[in-house]
Order: sequence, then structure tokens, then C-alpha cells
Amino acid sequence: MWSCLVGLLALGLFSRAAQIPPEQVHLSLNHEPDQMVVTWVTFKPLQTTPQARFGDSPDYLTNSVDASTTDFVFNGTHRFIYRTTMTHLKGKTYYKVGSKEGWSQTFNFQSRNSLSVSQRPLKICVFGDLGVINGQSMPHLVNAAQNNEFDLVIHLGDIAYDLHSEDGERGDKYMRDLEPLAAYIPYMVIAGNHEDDRKNFSHYVNRFTMPDYDQFQNHFYSFDYGPIHFVGVSTEFYGYYYDYGMESVETQYNWLNEDLKKADRRRDSTPWIISYQHRPFYCSNENSKECSAFENRLIRKGFLTMPGLEDLYTSHGVDLGFWGHEHSYERFLPVSNRVIYNDTANPYDNAAAPIYVISGSAGCHSGHAWFDKKPVPFSAKQLNDYGYSILNVFNSTHLLFEQISIEKAGKTIDSVWISKEKGHSPKAEVARMRRGTSFPTSTHCHQRNLSCRKLRE
Repeated sequence: MWSCLVGLLALGLFSRAAQIPPEQVHLSLNHEPDQMVVTWVTFKPLQTTPQARFGDSPDYLTNSVDASTTDFVFNGTHRFIYRTTMTHLKGKTYYKVGSKEGWSQTFNFQSRNSLSVSQRPLKICVFGDLGVINGQSMPHLVNAAQNNEFDLVIHLGDIAYDLHSEDGERGDKYMRDLEPLAAYIPYMVIAGNHEDDRKNFSHYVNRFTMPDYDQFQNHFYSFDYGPIHFVGVSTEFYGYYYDYGMESVETQYNWLNEDLKKADRRRDSTPWIISYQHRPFYCSNENSKECSAFENRLIRKGFLTMPGLEDLYTSHGVDLGFWGHEHSYERFLPVSNRVIYNDTANPYDNAAAPIYVISGSAGCHSGHAWFDKKPVPFSAKQLNDYGYSILNVFNSTHLLFEQISIEKAGKTIDSVWISKEKGHSPKAEVARMRRGTSFPTSTHCHQRNLSCRKLRE
């Protein structure tokens, strides 16, 4: 009798456990090339220990690591978010996540330390502004990921439109839709204005795990990938300084200054420095006044005691920068402080200033952002097709940048080679030796700017 009772109890526990499956599984990088971070969600609390199990064969997941648990509550809904790090990786790795109360399917990924430009170019997918509604690029991105067409994904903010909409259910759907990509390829994000949920970016902070998560909560971070030092920066500290204060702006600026100094000293190992952020410094869209309005000019130039970002990028020789926010694609000539450097036959070779790209056309509910009839003078290309960007990393001297059109069945609609000699970086002292063309701007005054004249350059 007792054995039957125990058996029934065990069966009951198993039945209950099967109702707590992991979902929204996604990978991300930290600072260590032989590690991979994995994050996932359940909607019920676990009674057993959450884990990731991994190994070099789908049949032998011989390693396991426990995960931490965060009970994230938003408008009364509990999401239990789990994070852990798989370590000592050596190549293709198979893994699953969960607990005795339910496991995910088995996924796989390629560890960063097994990827090298000496074997083949690294392919990095870049896009911003991808929503659930009208998310034109989502099925194409998932299909490309399943076909191993890129190694890393960078999302430039404005995720799901919005992560917190419908009490977070919009974000849940987006992350479920993304799982066939993000459970196989590391998915790196930076916050956009649509991540502000009026609760200090709580969905963005809780759903993702970027480098130095415990310290900076996904808002800014850096990591190395092949010959590139990537820096993710929050423009939303500037966009919402009146809600959240200036301390975050100053903390990020001081961190960024030190991080770029160190990266500049390490050019032998990571010769390329690439930044990414949500809001652009410049744009040619019909609403392009937005790019010179007070909030965006704060990001670029700062104001009074608030430091801007552009001079920092130039002084430390950032090679390339990605932006979103505008729902379009735009490629710029090398530019710094509204001075363009196209004084050579190929301005993208040994560039005298950073090269910037807006890649915000992945698709969202508001559709395209159309261009003004007259683009800004430092704009080289403007396109409205839905799509995403691919950065092909060949080596320490050559990058190939491509824009892919969804509307033209995956056709490359713009491309440019970015090249430099060993030891070159587009610092301010390099620019001073080149012949740039200045295009001063008239100031568009934002309603919150009570000292507009002081901002004029």
C-alpha cells in the first residue's frame, strides 16, 4: 500500500513538474572567450535547482552548472528569470536548460574561442527597431541563423515595441519568436527609447544578461570579438536625464573614457574599435530635425556640465559606429563634429574620422521613415527597404559592410569595404592632417532647452 502511495505521489510531482517548461532561451557573451551566458524564463517558481547542462555531443551533456533566479514582477505578473554561464568551452557545444520540473530542447552553439578570421570571415548581424507587429525581418533573421549565416547578432535598441506592452506579453511573444535564433547565436542588445517602461527600464534590465550585468545592468558594456573591441553605449541616459538624473550619464562617460583608452592601447590584439547605440548623431530623414534637437545634441556634444560622446569617439579613434532609432538605412562618410573627410579617392580607406551607419529598418508597427529631399552633406547612401546589416570581418585591416533587403528577397542593396593600414586609427590628430569640409548647423531648439543659444556651434 505504501509503495503504491509513494508511486502515486511521485507521478503527481512529475505531472506538476512537466507544467513548468523553460522558454525564451537566449545566449549572450561575457568577457571570456571560452564561456557563454544563457538566460531563460518560466512563469511558475521551481521547487528544484535550475541548471544548464552542456557537452560536445547532444547525447552526452556531461557538464552542468546551476543558475541564479530573479523573480521579476511587472504589473502583478511574475516572471522567473534564470541566468548562468557555461565555461571551459572548446568548440561546438550542445546544451539544454531547465530543471527536474521541465527541460528545454537541446540547442547548440559555436564557442567564441573556436572562431577565427584565419579560418573564415566572421559574420556579425546588426539591426535596430524590430517589433512583433510588422516585424518584417524576423522570419528572415531566424532562417539565416538556422543556416549558420552569421556568428553574432547586435540589436541596436527598440526591442519588440515594446517589451513591457500588454503587461509584458508583447515582450514574451518577441522572445519566443526569437528563440530559434538567440538560443543558437549570441544576441547582444542595447537600450532604445522604447525600452523605457516608466519603471527604470525594468524589462530591459531583467530580461537580458550583457557583460558586467551585475554592475551596469545591461546599459553599457564592452567585449572583444575576433579583432574587434565592441562598445555598447546607452543614449537613453541622455534622452531621459530629466526622469532619472545625470549621475548615469557621468558614470557611463567616465567608464567609456577608460574603456576606450585601454582598447586604444590594445590595438595589436583588437585593431578595430566599434561602438553601437540607439540614437544617432546625424540623419537625413524627414524628421531629421530630431537629430539636431536638444536631446540628441546632448548625446553628441553634451551641454554645460553634461559630457557628450562624439569627441570621445574621435579622440580614442573609434573606427565604426552603428545607430538605430530612424526606421531606415543610412551610411555616412567619415565625419566628426559636422566635418566630413572625403578628401581622398576612397574615404573609407584609412578614414580620418569615425564611419557611422544607421540600421533601423528591421521592421516595426510604424513602418518606414522617409528621407528628406536633401540629405545631410555627410550622407553617402539612404535606403528605405526593410532589412538588416551584415559586417563581414576579414582581418585586422579589412571589413566588408553590407545592407540586406527583405523586400528584394535577401539581395545586398549597399556595400562598402572599410580598410586601414596596420596601426592606423581615425583619431583627432589624424583628422588634423587631412582636409575636411565643415558644415555648420542651425540649432533646432527643443522645448525643454531654456538656453538654446548657448548650444549653437
